Amino acid sequence: MLNFSKWKITIILSICLLGVWGAMPNFLSEATRAQYADLLPSKTVSLGLDLKGGVYLELGVDNAEVIRARLESISDEVKDIRRDDRLSIRQIKVNATEVSFNVRKAEDIPTVMQKLRPLTQIANPTNLIGTNKPEVEINSIGDGNITITLTEFGVDELKRQALAQVISVLGKRLDPEGTREMSMQPSGEDRVILQIPGVKEVQPIIDLINQQAVLTFHMVDDNTSPDDILQGRIRPGSMVADLYDGETYQGQIAIERRVMLTGENLKKANVTFDQNNQTVVGFTFDTAGGKKFGDITRRNIGKRFAIKLDDRVITAPVIQGVILGGSGIIQGSFSVEKADELSTLMNAGALPAKLTVLDQQLVGPDLGADNIEAGKKAIMIGFLGVIVFMILSYGRFGLAANAALIINVVMILGLLSLLSATLTLPGIAGIVLTMGMAVDANVLVFERIREEQILGRSPMNALESGYKQALSTIFDANITTFIAAALLYFLGSGPIKGFAVTLSIGIITSVFTAVVVTRLILVLWLGRKRLTKLPI
Repeated sequence: MLNFSKWKITIILSICLLGVWGAMPNFLSEATRAQYADLLPSKTVSLGLDLKGGVYLELGVDNAEVIRARLESISDEVKDIRRDDRLSIRQIKVNATEVSFNVRKAEDIPTVMQKLRPLTQIANPTNLIGTNKPEVEINSIGDGNITITLTEFGVDELKRQALAQVISVLGKRLDPEGTREMSMQPSGEDRVILQIPGVKEVQPIIDLINQQAVLTFHMVDDNTSPDDILQGRIRPGSMVADLYDGETYQGQIAIERRVMLTGENLKKANVTFDQNNQTVVGFTFDTAGGKKFGDITRRNIGKRFAIKLDDRVITAPVIQGVILGGSGIIQGSFSVEKADELSTLMNAGALPAKLTVLDQQLVGPDLGADNIEAGKKAIMIGFLGVIVFMILSYGRFGLAANAALIINVVMILGLLSLLSATLTLPGIAGIVLTMGMAVDANVLVFERIREEQILGRSPMNALESGYKQALSTIFDANITTFIAAALLYFLGSGPIKGFAVTLSIGIITSVFTAVVVTRLILVLWLGRKRLTKLPI
């Protein structure tokens, strides 16, 4: 156990230096990190909400709206089948969990059932148990009455997909550059926990969240005049929406209900400038969307085309000619900030349902600074206490253990940085606890060495026997603690996970430094001194 070949020493030193390399950016200014960007890792430890201050939000997802939207979609498919195949479908109704309708002619029922069969395909081909679980069930209940009902699996799958989409959309909307270090995680089947460090006002965040950003394209109903709108004379198949010129309200406009194109076909939106140097929002469709856009403009030259975001029309230009390539611009009295906000919303996509703020907290930076200061004091006091204890109890052996402890703390910081982990107050507690555990292994070894020396063993034999006999106890203690940390990580959330991460990393590094690094230091020292008695 005491033989360290050159390649073993090289590996041990390389691991220690890797930890130092990973931790270095945390001690340098941004300017210095930028200067040595090619030599140092770009990642640093992120400070959590309780240390940096910021916004905490608990959001509820309206799953009833998600289910209703899916049923409306099924209803539209039934209407499409009726129109395309000229079938005798009537009395289409959307209820709480089903769509019902009647087929007047009995001879049409087999065709209707055949056309509806694709709806019963599995909703998620990669479901865990691998069996065919349909999203809907189709039942014929006599007299031409047919119901399409969402199954329990279908409802659960809709909720899961809605939650995943909410997290994806909010991530793109609130942090399009990926630099905010915000945290989002699901809570149950209809809640999302959102934490954004460094934010000082909560209302702008809530305002951005409250926009569903459903982007649709409609033809303007030019046959309905402003006077007709005032008198409430709206033609069937049309609806009224608020019209804006950028940020300025322009009154109301009548548009056709039929959606010509949706934001699902949008590939990219960005802030740009037109030929008059006015701020505009450029957009580009994907291949399918570009083809549809070209067909729409070809058939409607000279007519007005409305772009609708949620409940407002943001622009309604006249189609001057065929627009090929799937690109266009949204003009208006936009400031650069509002144009950037609009492009961000368009790029992020639409939320699947309305979100409700169930809980909100604003953690001030002053409180965060106090927490950081308290955490620093806790680490320093714990660190100095352990160092003093080890020196007083074990002398020079204690110095070796303290050197390994310093390496241990640096390695923890380096690994947290390389993993882009977020450090919270519980995480600091995990580091302080790890420092005690790190020397605990050394205490076990040193006490064993003392016992072996009392029994009359030579220094090197006492050292080797001490490590050999203490190893099983060290590994047993740390493995059980690691299992507890793993359970905290997988079963806990938020701060509990932060504590579990730092504790788990600390267990791994402390075992390495106590069993390997400390032993290497002692072996190199004793190999030079050739003592007849160990100073322990």
